[in-house]
Amino acid sequence: MLSRVADSIYWMSRYVERAENVARFIDVNLNLSLDIGPDMAGEWAPLVSTTGDHGAFEEWYGRATQENVLQFLTFDQRNPNSILSCLQVARENARTARDVISSAMWEELNKFYLMVRSAEPQKVQESPFDFFSQIKQSGYVLEGVAEATMSRGESWHFRRLGRLLERADKTSRILDVKYYLLLPSPAYVGTSLDGNQWAALLKSTNALEMYRKSYGRIQPANVAEFLILNPDFPRAMRFCLARAEQSLLLITGGSSGSFRNRAEQRLGRLRAELDYAHIQEVISGGLHEFIDSFQTKLNLVGDAISESFFSTEAGREAGRTSADTQQQHSSAANS
Repeated sequence: MLSRVADSIYWMSRYVERAENVARFIDVNLNLSLDIGPDMAGEWAPLVSTTGDHGAFEEWYGRATQENVLQFLTFDQRNPNSILSCLQVARENARTARDVISSAMWEELNKFYLMVRSAEPQKVQESPFDFFSQIKQSGYVLEGVAEATMSRGESWHFRRLGRLLERADKTSRILDVKYYLLLPSPAYVGTSLDGNQWAALLKSTNALEMYRKSYGRIQPANVAEFLILNPDFPRAMRFCLARAEQSLLLITGGSSGSFRNRAEQRLGRLRAELDYAHIQEVISGGLHEFIDSFQTKLNLVGDAISESFFSTEAGREAGRTSADTQQQHSSAANS
């Protein structure tokens, strides 16, 4: 596969996942505002922190009201992490990779983008629940179409690799925001407000029902363990890294426990850290510090993937690796 095509598929997947996650965060916060009450001024700023764009938001909007945050995170094309910006970039990447994705995928992504672009911001502000639910539903449909129409080759694995790394990043960010920023005061810890916010965090990752099946009562340490270390839930950080590593190794022909490039090394090391972590060690060392370190290492994984597969030199190396693999398969067949 050409490195530029792999790059397009990888980032197409990441940006679609990013758009869906932003919609999920907003939708949960809207529902939380109904539970707690209309005075949500202190509850909207953390959503901007989740995307890491609080500096730009403060410069352009100032106060983090519901109206300002919804506009910034949904429609503001100056913000590269707004839903509209993410879908625009995802669509452009999909357009350059039309030869390797299915027509059904292209059609669904196009409909997804056009639905958001044609929305009227004022109407969304007045009645936001249906709109953000529709974004989540469009994400589910697009993922289902991709699963049903793409062969399990390099294209599919680059798509899954991008999606899962983005998902792990967003799960870590929303967990960190809740722990580090969301509560108005330490005095609220253990109160009904605290419980509602941990439940909202689980809802934002579609994890509330599966969490209750595993733990029952909502307790912060158990929530953190479920979202960080659970090996079976599809939005848990550990699950995402394990499946992302599977796709990476199937792309490279490598094997777990060894590495042939920096991407395999960094992703394998980070996945192993979560495999052998214990939640009490994480909490005693500082949950915020653990997540901050995780995000730094995850960014390094992303850098290594770009260096290994998407640069000009990576393309030449991939060609050599492909030729070597074909020769090995030929030798094996002859023997």
